[in-house]
Amino acid sequence: MEEKKLDLNSIIGFVLIFGILIWIMYQNQPSEKEIAAEKAKKELVAKQEAQAKADKAKTASLPAAAVTPGDTVQLAQLQKTLGGFAYSATLPSAKEAFTTIENEKLKLKIANKGGYIVEATLKEFERFKKGSGELVELIKNNNSNLNLQLLTTDNRTLNSKDLYFEPTLEKIGADQVLSMRLKAGANEFLEYKYVLKPNDYLVGFDIRSQGLNRVLNSAKPIDLQWDLKTYRNEKSVSYENRFAQIDFKYNESKYNNVSSHGQGKEEAPEKVSYVAFKQHFFATILSTEKPFETSKLQSDDLVKDEKIDTVFTKQFRANLPLAFSNGEIDYKMNLYMGPVDYKTLKAYDKNFDKIIPLGWGIFGWINKLIFIPLFGFLSSTIGLSLGIAIIIFTIIIKLAMSPITYKSFLSQAKMKVLRPDIAELGEKFKKDPMKKQQETMKLYNKAGVNPMAGCIPALIQLPFMYASFQFFPAAFELRQKSFLWADDLSSFDSVVKLPFTIPLYGDHISLFPILAAIAIFFYMKMTSGDQQMAAPQQEGMPDMAKMMKIMIYVSPLMMLIFFNSYGAGLSLYNFISNLITIGIMFVIKNYIVDSDKIHAQIQENKQREPKKPSKFQQRLQEVMEQQEAAKAQNKKKK
Repeated sequence: MEEKKLDLNSIIGFVLIFGILIWIMYQNQPSEKEIAAEKAKKELVAKQEAQAKADKAKTASLPAAAVTPGDTVQLAQLQKTLGGFAYSATLPSAKEAFTTIENEKLKLKIANKGGYIVEATLKEFERFKKGSGELVELIKNNNSNLNLQLLTTDNRTLNSKDLYFEPTLEKIGADQVLSMRLKAGANEFLEYKYVLKPNDYLVGFDIRSQGLNRVLNSAKPIDLQWDLKTYRNEKSVSYENRFAQIDFKYNESKYNNVSSHGQGKEEAPEKVSYVAFKQHFFATILSTEKPFETSKLQSDDLVKDEKIDTVFTKQFRANLPLAFSNGEIDYKMNLYMGPVDYKTLKAYDKNFDKIIPLGWGIFGWINKLIFIPLFGFLSSTIGLSLGIAIIIFTIIIKLAMSPITYKSFLSQAKMKVLRPDIAELGEKFKKDPMKKQQETMKLYNKAGVNPMAGCIPALIQLPFMYASFQFFPAAFELRQKSFLWADDLSSFDSVVKLPFTIPLYGDHISLFPILAAIAIFFYMKMTSGDQQMAAPQQEGMPDMAKMMKIMIYVSPLMMLIFFNSYGAGLSLYNFISNLITIGIMFVIKNYIVDSDKIHAQIQENKQREPKKPSKFQQRLQEVMEQQEAAKAQNKKKK
């Protein structure tokens, strides 16, 4: 086949075509005049758009200087934008101004624009650590909004946060009463009324309308839109964020929360009595006498990386429709802005204390009936330092549980004495596991030993252990209270700051978890041998001896990893608790329980007539006999 080549004519043709394309592009390029004209045109359009936006914003914000009271022309212009609420723009209060009310605990700053709280400062508490000089501010720098979406009779949608309210502050007795009115006329208004009592965290907050039948469309409820971006207030942003969530009461007596973790978590409860935007140790709670028929609650996690996201913890949003009654709005409500302290919240008798995560069922009852009163007595009534109070609290709890510990150890000792007999049965009936189980149960009955006696005391102690895991992280009393090297018992007790981060562990070393882990190690070392001797190996069952050897090292390691960033108060409790348990076990083992006496007693029991088996033992025996019969039947069929 002849190879094709480019000839001279083809090359000339390509060059000409390329040259023509370049010439066409050059001819179509705009001149400098055209470029300048186009630029000027774009700048003019942008300027006109910016001016239009500015004019719109200027009209919406309604500065007082723009309107003269009684100027019907100006009023008519404003009515085009604001309808019936144009009157509010003609008042001297239509400007950027604020009213401050405060008592011994709270300082609130309320804006004319929107009529809502733009600053809320707790005067008795500091951020991060004691002596920081920074007060806890729940609301500041536009991190919160409270808005009513107003639907008017002339088909407008207005937002109360963009409109100006007229403030009136008066004192009624010892109470400060601030009325913020968004006016549609001299006696026609939407009112927010704030009532601040002396020495109180609870603020009366009423929303009502008067004479707005002709202005507001009452066919649909007004949406109350409330949101809060919560500031970090504690040493550890991740630990604080773990306990931040929306709590709410609904359907008269039910309680729930919007998950404390995750993005865009939502709930839509009905007949809501209160909504609490809860941080770890502080909360803003909106409660109402007349429940909100419906609601929409949303929580977004703002901590993705605790090294970068250090300012905020959560974004909370609530949409709460306000229903009309006879053409008007009338809701009597309260705003609580204060500490998440059990006694403080309980005193209001509004079930606010339910927002504290004390655990469900029996765990919650242990905390409410035992832990909280006892710890409160030690720390408040007697006036002990919080660290000493935790130690004495732990001693009392462990001594109260010592009879149960004794029962558990006594059962282990009895099982240990019976181990040779059980091993003998195991060897005798090696090929018949069912028969071995039956004979073992007979031995237990004859010797007067209950194999479950060691498990039941341990199970009784579990609720108390779990209750402590709920109690200490929720104990507001521990916040910024120091003990030994820990400067804050509610946060981790860092003694070494690492130049790097260990996954799951963190970038610091806490000492109390290390001490607790050491105590757990020695406790398990001390008891594992007796537990292995008390529980002989059963066929088909895991080797408990090997498992216990593993757990001796796994349990302390878990304590080190998971408790390194937990509050020091909980780690101190676990350290003292295990230390006391080691002491109790040592005393019981060496001075109370006599293995020889137990052995003699069991031998004596063997000589007696066996006790009538319990219902449980009878039922277990029946089940085993049925299984044995079924097994024999299957063999015959084969």
